Formats: sequence, structure tokens, C-alpha cells
Amino acid sequence: MSTRRIMPPDDSAAVLDRHRNLFSHSPLQRVLPFAAPFCIGGLAIFAVWWLSIPFSQIGPGLASLGKFIALMFPPSTGGHLDLLLKAMGETLAIAFLGTLIATVVAFPVSFLAAKNTAPHPTIRFAIRRCLDTIRGIDALIWALVFVGVVGLGPFAGILAIAVSDTGALGKLFSEAIESAEERARESVLASGGTGLLAVRFGLLPQVLPIIAGQILYYFESNVRSATIIGIVGAGGIGLQLSEQIRTYDFDQVAFAVIMILVTVAFIDGISSRLRFAIIGRRTGT
Repeated sequence: MSTRRIMPPDDSAAVLDRHRNLFSHSPLQRVLPFAAPFCIGGLAIFAVWWLSIPFSQIGPGLASLGKFIALMFPPSTGGHLDLLLKAMGETLAIAFLGTLIATVVAFPVSFLAAKNTAPHPTIRFAIRRCLDTIRGIDALIWALVFVGVVGLGPFAGILAIAVSDTGALGKLFSEAIESAEERARESVLASGGTGLLAVRFGLLPQVLPIIAGQILYYFESNVRSATIIGIVGAGGIGLQLSEQIRTYDFDQVAFAVIMILVTVAFIDGISSRLRFAIIGRRTGT
């Protein structure tokens, strides 16, 4: 008895209709996903050529780096432990005062830069552009400016961090204010409260934990920034590092770097605990 194979129905038309969008792209749309990596690679090659990067110096440079690293061991205070500790304390003080001043200035300004609290769109636009201009200049550039204005020392570093962070924190604070729910403010206004009371009881409880976490993060980051700006004469451990590198005391450079790493790791741990205590820890972390 012969058996006849039952052929499945021809559904090629249905498959074609279901995936017709894959064939409807123009040639440019088909080539674009492949062209983008080639364009990026071409720009990278052009940048290397335009900057005249000397790849032949990589080998000798690594050999010189190895010699410098060898000179760093064993790390030594060079009899200047008190001076290094004082400089590290200056760095922490610069970061703390710079962050504090930036917070005090940026907090009220952020209400003028937020869409839902600004008194007028023109004021918001002007404040936003000012904040963008301030944060568009790196803290190192501000340090060079203030070293020329107030002279060498920690005061220039404090001003540099304060001005740079005012722009960054002002933008972050305003974004946190804009992301707050309006229902709480509307409830205060509906119950007869003023606009100021609506901000105080309907807005601030929502944004203060976020703002506090951002302040702690920036303080932690500013400890590293204070080290960098110290190299240009703004005081702190960075100034000592600059002097030690200039005199080829690399064993003292190694000790100062270890001090910085330990201090930053300690502050990172403390600030992370405080941030989690304020804004809460995600489930599963």
C-alpha cells in the first residue's frame, strides 16, 4: 500500500507579508549599520595621523616608565611625614570647603533653573546658560585663574572647586527638582498653602535625599580634584607631589600616592554608606 506524503501548504506569501519591512529599506538604510563602524574607524585613523602620534616611542617610553617605577620602591617619607600629613589635610579641607560653598550657592540657584519653580522662562534660560558656561570650564582651568588672582595656596583651590561645582551641582539640583511629582505641591496649594509652603512641604522632602547623595558624591570626587589642582599651585598634597616629581624624589612620590589612594578609598566607603542611608539601597545589592 503506497503512502502519499502530505506537503505543507505554501505559506511563503504569509512569511513575505510578515517580514516585508525587512525588504522595504532603501539601500542607504541597509548600508548605514555597516558604514557607521567604518566611519568611526576612519575618523580614528585620521586623528592618529593628524596628531602625528609617535608609535615608535612607545617602547622606549615604557622602558623609562619602568625605571621610574623602580625608583618608587620602597616608598619613603624622606623625613617629611608631618609635611605630607599636613598637605593631605589641606587637600581634604579644600575639597570640603569648595563643596560646601558650591552647595550653598547652587541650592537656591537651582530653583531658578528648574522648569517647575522658575518665576519666568527667561530667568530660567539665563540661569541655565550661566550654569552651562561655568561647568563647561574645568576645575583645573579655574585653579589657574584663581592662582593668578589670589596667589598660590589653598584659597585658590577652594575657589576653583566652588566655582566649578556650582555649575555642575546647580544643573543636577534643578533636574532633581524638575523630576519631582507635582501632586504633593498641588495638595499643599489646594489646602490653602502659599507657594513657598508648597515648595517647603511638597517639593523639598522629595528632592533632599537625591541632593544629599549628589553632594556626598561630589565631595568624594573633589578630594581627587583637589589633588590635581594642587599641582598648579593651589595647595594641598598635589603641590607636594609636584615638588617631589620636580626633584626626582620618586620614593616620596610613591608614599604620597599611597596616602591619596588610602584617603580616597576611606572617603569612598564612608560616603557610599551615607548615600545608602539617605537614599536607600536597591533590592538585591
